[in-house]
Amino acid sequence: MPTPLTELFSPACHLCPRRCGAVRDEGAHGVCGADDTLKVARAALHMWEEPPISGEAGSGTIFFSGCSLKCIYCQNHEISTGNFGLEISPERLVEIMLELQDQGANNINLVTATHYAHLLPAAIAAARERGLVIPIVYNTSGYERASAVAALGDLVDVWLTDFKYADAGLAQSLSHIKDYPRVAVSGLAQMAREIERRGGELVDENGLMKRGMIVRHLVLPGHADDSCRVLDLVWQTVGDVPISVMNQYTPNALMREQGGDLARAVTREEYEQVLDHADDLGFTTMFWQEGGAVDESFTPAFDTTGVLTSTK
Repeated sequence: MPTPLTELFSPACHLCPRRCGAVRDEGAHGVCGADDTLKVARAALHMWEEPPISGEAGSGTIFFSGCSLKCIYCQNHEISTGNFGLEISPERLVEIMLELQDQGANNINLVTATHYAHLLPAAIAAARERGLVIPIVYNTSGYERASAVAALGDLVDVWLTDFKYADAGLAQSLSHIKDYPRVAVSGLAQMAREIERRGGELVDENGLMKRGMIVRHLVLPGHADDSCRVLDLVWQTVGDVPISVMNQYTPNALMREQGGDLARAVTREEYEQVLDHADDLGFTTMFWQEGGAVDESFTPAFDTTGVLTSTK
């Protein structure tokens, strides 16, 4: 039976705002790099998310291969553009969720799953029927159709969303997608509506998120002013939500070769400018990273751990 998400997928894929129209169910690849087969690069406990997500036990992260954005500085380029990973069935995805729960995960963290959104409702429902009780975290670039967010609203418990750019020109030059700011605002507003509609407790007795959202922003070297404008847009759209301001930008080989601002780390002055602006706006829950956060340890090894067999 067709669902809102399967109708966005077939016959021509319009799942993400690019609406590339690839006939993926006949084997064509979309701009995201995906065809009709699920592909996953890693499934394991991850300790480096924000404290309400990772806690002490870790977040049960499932890293999907491919991405609808094409960020030239991507730290996960092996899977986002290289499309590294292993093909699995939807049934195996259900098993992975249950295995991560058995390993003690605080939640199931679906990382960059936009282009597989049509498969998520059935998989999550099947996992729930088989005993999955921990929250579902939707870890996204922020480039989401509001209609897709609405279709996932009863399934996703925590929205862990990026907001990358306020300037359309910057979005075009760095991620090849000019409408990112407009789309991100629309998607963020819909996430807030879904949270309000469902209600319920936001955190448990251990401070772990059960419901709600965290808006993430990665400060880019040379672009602190745009970071401040991003925070303006977040405040104007959803008000005082938890935000995570990150300084972990690490130049990849391409950026080091090209030189310029993106060949270096964020300076302390740039990062503090953005943190100060967040304070000035009035954000009351803010996560930040202390000096020395530029470390490749924030990028896990995409080695297919846990994809075909449990790591337990």
